[in-house]
Amino acid sequence: MMTLRLFSDAAATVPLASTWLVGDLGVALGKQELFTRQSPEKLKVLREHALVESAVSSNRIEGVEVEQKRVATLMFGSPVLKDRDEEEVRGYRAALDLIHREGASLAVTELNICQLHQLARGEIWDAGKYKQKAEPIIERFPGGRSRVRFMPVEAGPATEAAMAELVERWNNLLRDQRVNPLIILAGFSLDFLCIHPFRDGNGRVSRLLMLQQAYHAGAEVGRYISLERLIEQNKQRYYETLEQSSQGWHEGRHNPWPFVNYVLWVLKEAYKEFEQRVGEIGEPFGAKAELVRQAIYRQQGSFRVADLERACPTVGRDWIRNILRQMKAAGELRSFGHGAGARWERTALNKGSGTPK
Repeated sequence: MMTLRLFSDAAATVPLASTWLVGDLGVALGKQELFTRQSPEKLKVLREHALVESAVSSNRIEGVEVEQKRVATLMFGSPVLKDRDEEEVRGYRAALDLIHREGASLAVTELNICQLHQLARGEIWDAGKYKQKAEPIIERFPGGRSRVRFMPVEAGPATEAAMAELVERWNNLLRDQRVNPLIILAGFSLDFLCIHPFRDGNGRVSRLLMLQQAYHAGAEVGRYISLERLIEQNKQRYYETLEQSSQGWHEGRHNPWPFVNYVLWVLKEAYKEFEQRVGEIGEPFGAKAELVRQAIYRQQGSFRVADLERACPTVGRDWIRNILRQMKAAGELRSFGHGAGARWERTALNKGSGTPK
């Protein structure tokens, strides 16, 4: 039934495309220590930014959003929470704190998985508890049309047995060392989403577990670059590969590699971005400015200041406007309109470049 069972047979079953991705990640892991020796102030800015992006993006994927002006306060203050959405975003941040603090010493156990769910879901009645009823995963379309995307494992003993087996196989394969742990991590994520052990919040817990298990695999990039933000930016591919790899899962006839390769690609992109940001950020004073510039170069077509605020929740509006004015004076950007509704776009000088000049 489970993907991880496939990985316990032989490492030779790993496709060539997956091998290439693992090879690229091996090179990135080899550079990791060098990058993390950079200026503590630079890395502090990246950590704070990744923390906010992860909490906001992971919840936003599931339709949970908070007011932009409240984000920094929720992440770094102690405000009175206004609603359930704020509670869940704040709870996700608490789960991130636990993972980053404990790292690889936080074992992958059913108890710890339930703890992550409880933190991320807040005070809701079934936080930290397996589902009591199995319901189909429904995809809804504009206009009211819907379809069943997947039917997860039945509730009760079936879910309990599946989770126990999944955790056991993760730990056994990690000890066995015959399969790269990043591949095992991706397979675990697929199985977890197919089991769907909780009534709600499974996607968010799967992404928390991805971050936690990356520490076990020696990959610490999630501390500095938000994996959740990369997944949100490539959400359509996430859902497409998940559906491809879940077909036939119950019968053990599924193909895990589309989803596995997607997860490996996300990790590879995170390391690529980490190397770029650490290499391009000069003095600590310029760290936040560089985050804004990177966000500008990720925009497709014209954009507004509000789009940059959403992409850079730890950077104030005045700072963003200052960067825009500097880039406009340098001929890198042009603007249309005035005030909050003004739109910006990159000039021909820099179009086609994925990173700042």
